[in-house]
Amino acid sequence: MQEALGTRLDMSTAYHPLTDGQSEGTIQSLEDILKACVLDFGGSWYVHLPLVEFSYNNSYHASVRCAPFEALYGRKCRSPIMWAEVGDGQETTEKISQIRDRLKAARDRQKSYADKRRKKEKLSPIFVGPFEIIEKVGSVAYRLDLLEELNGVHDTFHVSNLKKCLVDQTLQVPLDQNRVNAS
Repeated sequence: MQEALGTRLDMSTAYHPLTDGQSEGTIQSLEDILKACVLDFGGSWYVHLPLVEFSYNNSYHASVRCAPFEALYGRKCRSPIMWAEVGDGQETTEKISQIRDRLKAARDRQKSYADKRRKKEKLSPIFVGPFEIIEKVGSVAYRLDLLEELNGVHDTFHVSNLKKCLVDQTLQVPLDQNRVNAS
């Protein structure tokens, strides 16, 4: 079906080094808002999907510095299509407000998760090591055998964050001379 439509279907696994983190965040936000709609609107949640779509596509996204609809079409969207199917204008406006509140809560939750991860210890720009390469992950990342002291640091690195090192124990830089700092 994807081929007939002229699109390419890329499957990914969550938290895989080659997965687009922005897509993962978007998927999680949409999942959160859909769960909230099921809770808020009960058995008729699917009737409100056009309002969810409208709310999401017309809310500000920091990644594109505007709403997705505006980024795609170059103008703001005036109103959702087929408001009459969902209810009268006032009722629909209230439901859109409710959905936007839930969307904001989902985004705030995602930001909170991201901020917590950012505060975990990471290697500072000063290089430490050397560390043995355990395996190649994809075409541009490697999993390293890190010291026990670095258990809070993710063990997979992009090649741009690695330096080639010839094995020589005298070149090993101890951790106490370099700091592991929080970002």
